[in-house]
Amino acid sequence: MSLKIEYSITSENELEIKPVGEVDIYTSPELKNKIFELIDNNKLNITINGEKLEYIDSTGLGVLMSIYKKMQENSLNIKISNLKSNIYKLFDITGLIKVFDIQELKNGQD
Repeated sequence: MSLKIEYSITSENELEIKPVGEVDIYTSPELKNKIFELIDNNKLNITINGEKLEYIDSTGLGVLMSIYKKMQENSLNIKISNLKSNIYKLFDITGLIKVFDIQELKNGQD
């Protein structure tokens, strides 16, 4: 599966980014480059909406950490929302739920 990156500026003047598909060793560079470009061009807080994210591997988690560090360097905030339960578990197992502001899982969401 491939990766598509949707994004828009929300009414709260935040940048909402929706990765669609899989973030893995092959698609991680595309995600990193696009989000870094968006950070540099917009200087806005970011919400990564995971509702259409099907899979993420350790390479993808590493990219999210580099995005987190870049946001910190720019005094900006990043949060993650709407993760499927299997992806949330990965954040939990790796301890990244303590690093990222992850919005609550919705009941019944897979």
